[in-house]
Amino acid sequence: MKRRDFLTTSALVATSLTVKGCHRTEKKNKNSSINASTVNKVTLKLATSWPAHFPIMGTGVDNFAKRCFELSGGSLEIKIYPKNILVPALQVFDATSAAQIDAFHSGVYYWKGKNPAFSIFGGMPLGLTSEEMITWMKFGGGYELWRELYDKFNLYPLIGGTTGPQMGGWFKTPINTLDDLKGLKMRIPGLGGEVMKKLGVNPVLLPAGEIYTSLERGTIDATEWVGPALDSMMGFSKAADYYYTGWHEPGSILEITFNKARWEKLSDVHKAIITSASEEMTGNMLQEFRYKNAKALKELPKNVQIKTFPNDMMDEAKVALSEVLREESKKSEDFKRVLKSYESFYRLNKMYDDISTRNFLNIRS
Repeated sequence: MKRRDFLTTSALVATSLTVKGCHRTEKKNKNSSINASTVNKVTLKLATSWPAHFPIMGTGVDNFAKRCFELSGGSLEIKIYPKNILVPALQVFDATSAAQIDAFHSGVYYWKGKNPAFSIFGGMPLGLTSEEMITWMKFGGGYELWRELYDKFNLYPLIGGTTGPQMGGWFKTPINTLDDLKGLKMRIPGLGGEVMKKLGVNPVLLPAGEIYTSLERGTIDATEWVGPALDSMMGFSKAADYYYTGWHEPGSILEITFNKARWEKLSDVHKAIITSASEEMTGNMLQEFRYKNAKALKELPKNVQIKTFPNDMMDEAKVALSEVLREESKKSEDFKRVLKSYESFYRLNKMYDDISTRNFLNIRS
């Protein structure tokens, strides 16, 4: 059995067991039971930060909604609204918090202005990979902290996908030394943007639809996005020749987040279906990114030069990251608590990771 088939089957079995467990509590008598299709029909409005049917991230949410409908027997319909249809791309958080919509799909790092701790849930530069991030969230206490902090905004978050390791970005001119970064305007969000700022870069936050035009017209000098598959689709190779390997987003987490009051009104059956479908989406998205990035890398135009950042820059980036984490911890008790949990898992995980994954990859290469 193929891995994807196995994961999908496992998710369906888990959902079936969960839903059946919920049904047992709702039996009207010993001889009767209900199924998902008999639950009152619910329709939810979900807005995204992506264009309609945007590859992998957008289509992942489309499939999530489809799975919720299928698993519920049609009793749970989630209507997807791409960016700017109901609300602008980077206003989905506020709209869901205010109950103007029921849910949203986006990147956690976009909301660091709401609470700097949110940056950690989105992923850390030079930090945990996607697999490690999900493990910390589910078993290392990350989910509990995330939900506690989102609760203040009347929100209930679920992991809604992950990108795997991202590339370091597209530059119009090569970065040969640390000094070459000075004064560059670069689209880069989250903690990676804070680190680059300390290295002399002017970080800019832009939604997907504005990045290429800004790069082409020189409004920005460089941009990071995701990886070869989506970057090629965005056409960045037409505006920049130098494509750098990544360090700032080794395992970015996306979210599918609900208005908490709306979430609490859902039946246990629908909550179980949504949770299972979100986990299925996360696994599928990570696998699809890996496959399509590997394929797209071989098909990059000949003008593209794949490069690694110079050693002096990466040495300074590590120093800058430490400074950013110290500064944010002093300013925010929430950031300090989340970072403590994150680093505790990092230390727990590192020893085993070194003797297993890292050792194996060294042997294999």
